[in-house]
Amino acid sequence: MSNDTNVDDPPEDASDAASEEDRPAEQPERQGDQSPLEENGDRRPGGDDPIDEFESSSDEAEGDDIETVDDLGSTVEVDPGVEVDEEIAEDDLLGGLKIDSTEDIEVPDRLVDQVIGQDEARDIIIKAAKQRRHVMMIGSPGTGKSMLAKAMSQLLPKEDLQDVLVYHNPDDGNEPKVRTVPAGKGEQIIDAHKEEARKRNQMRSILMWIIIAVVLGYAILAGGQLLLGILAAGIIWLIFRYTSRGSDAMVPNMIVNNGEQRVAPFEDATGAHAGALLGDVRHDPFQSGGMETPSHDRVEPGSIHKSNKGVLFVDEINTLDIRTQQKLMTAIQEGEFAITGQSERSSGAMVQTEPVPCDFIMVAAGNLDAMENMHPALRNRIKGYGYEVYMDDTIEDTPEMRRKYARFIAQEIERDGRLPHFTDEAVEEVILEAKRRSGRKNHLTLLFRSLGGLVRVAGDIARAEDREFTTRDDVLQAKARSRSIEQQLADDYIERRKDYELQVNDGGVEGRVNGLAVMGEDSGIMLPVMAEIAPAQGGGQVIATGQLKEMAEESVQNVSAIIKKFSDVDLSEKDIHIQFVQAGQQGVDGDSASITVATAVISALENIPVDQSVAMTGSLSVRGDVLPVGGVTHKIEAAAKAGCTKIIIPEANEQDVMIEDEYEEMVEIIPCSNISEVLDVALMGEPKKDSLVDRLKSITGTAFDQGTVGSAGGSNPSPQ
Repeated sequence: MSNDTNVDDPPEDASDAASEEDRPAEQPERQGDQSPLEENGDRRPGGDDPIDEFESSSDEAEGDDIETVDDLGSTVEVDPGVEVDEEIAEDDLLGGLKIDSTEDIEVPDRLVDQVIGQDEARDIIIKAAKQRRHVMMIGSPGTGKSMLAKAMSQLLPKEDLQDVLVYHNPDDGNEPKVRTVPAGKGEQIIDAHKEEARKRNQMRSILMWIIIAVVLGYAILAGGQLLLGILAAGIIWLIFRYTSRGSDAMVPNMIVNNGEQRVAPFEDATGAHAGALLGDVRHDPFQSGGMETPSHDRVEPGSIHKSNKGVLFVDEINTLDIRTQQKLMTAIQEGEFAITGQSERSSGAMVQTEPVPCDFIMVAAGNLDAMENMHPALRNRIKGYGYEVYMDDTIEDTPEMRRKYARFIAQEIERDGRLPHFTDEAVEEVILEAKRRSGRKNHLTLLFRSLGGLVRVAGDIARAEDREFTTRDDVLQAKARSRSIEQQLADDYIERRKDYELQVNDGGVEGRVNGLAVMGEDSGIMLPVMAEIAPAQGGGQVIATGQLKEMAEESVQNVSAIIKKFSDVDLSEKDIHIQFVQAGQQGVDGDSASITVATAVISALENIPVDQSVAMTGSLSVRGDVLPVGGVTHKIEAAAKAGCTKIIIPEANEQDVMIEDEYEEMVEIIPCSNISEVLDVALMGEPKKDSLVDRLKSITGTAFDQGTVGSAGGSNPSPQ
């Protein structure tokens, strides 16, 4: 590969570049046959040099951008020009912002300043842009990974961009030559070659018609052989037609054009196949006979080449084929990668260019499972020459963060361009929803994509009614309309069970408990559990049905340890049957039904009815301690919809409850720390229940003291 400028160095100014072009002796032979007109192609008619214009405009742009990468930091001015009342900021949902609507909030111009809540990731992106380091971001969808990658491209220097040209190789047509020139220079070279080819073809056409005229004149004058003259003229036309294709093949193919690029390129290669990522050579059905397309004209760049001197973003990195990951690793290591046909059945497979520059910064992203199928050498390459960062799902609720969330709504409105601004009360309702979706007390969710969906739905409702502003009522309507598929299914299940009287929410039933579960990430549902004791045909065993997955099966085994410890019944002669009623094809996963199973089995063993107005959720240790679970808010709301009036939750999860106002008067939330407290609330029949609970209290112990349980609840448990 030949270069006008060193690939690793920024390009020289226009005069130096032009002077290098004007020295044909210094042009390497591997560029192919260069046109003499290319030397004069540095300037277009009129005398204006596009390279000079480009560089001057770049300088102006840099002059307008006062802050540099060194000036950037974690602190972002949230509300320039907006008054903040610090006295009420701590308790105010807007963090003390004195606004009438989001119209009063100024939105930063740069993406890096619009990032909210991911301070560590933001600082790493700034450092990586300055030092040209690779980055891998792992986290839940919608936490801002792609936004950070785009922000990184805006922070990179933009003065060293290049155009990439592919030339015909007269020695071997299947090995095209590659040349890099400063950005904007490529178009001038292409125009010069095209002009030269046009003039050459024009001269050939004139010569052809002169020869044809002479041949026809001679045929007529010599012997009146007009037919023979026409035949000779046709042969001459075909010869000129066939040979003229060679001059067209001399025009280079510009595969990367950065002439109009004002910032470092950003390429999103998420889900790209091998050809789109690594480059390809198109198949040519006409490979001979003068009808073939020159191989250099069939070369197509990949995302790795288009992102040269910029950012290559690949989300869900583990979905790339393992061989593609190996080639990507080679491109990262070498900084250049030759383009060849990706299909072995294509004629392009015979073509391989010289190495094409691909000096990009790799930003890989994915969920936690992305690391499982990622090539270890590729991950090592990113980690060894860059950073790995985990994207948080939640962040501590502070006045500053609430002000940033108000700015987030303003950003979404500006980005959409069609939504009316939100009133202060509407902003407060969105912030309340952000607190609720975090699943943790004194925290806010960082899943901004789904929260942005709520903003857009609320704005659409207001716009449909032709209102100037989006109100709190619009946000409340949007919360109902923007329910997830899982939530809609859960609500439908609840209604259908009511129709067929499968939902029991009053009276007492032996061996039946209303358990609670989560569908998806944000949808609660009531899941009854039934237990029955039967004589064993052989050795006693615990039989659980309902499509239980591994963790759920293990939780059943843990429950059996408690039952064996407290029960006076010889379980070696009994079979314990446990049924998760209507679990469906998706089955049951997680251990949050542990206290439900234990209560159902104990009720069946002791013939004590369970209060059906009670629903419960919680994990259980083998010593009887109730451990924290996830999704308690959604589970409580599901129980309230089903008609239950008491809900038992782990004491450690008490701080995580953030239910809607409409449910607060409908249910009583009872936190419990051990199984004896659960049974005291759930079982009916005072004499037998009191005797059982007293006996259980004397046997079961608390594995964790109050401080340990509290710290467990302060974690962010995954929904079970």
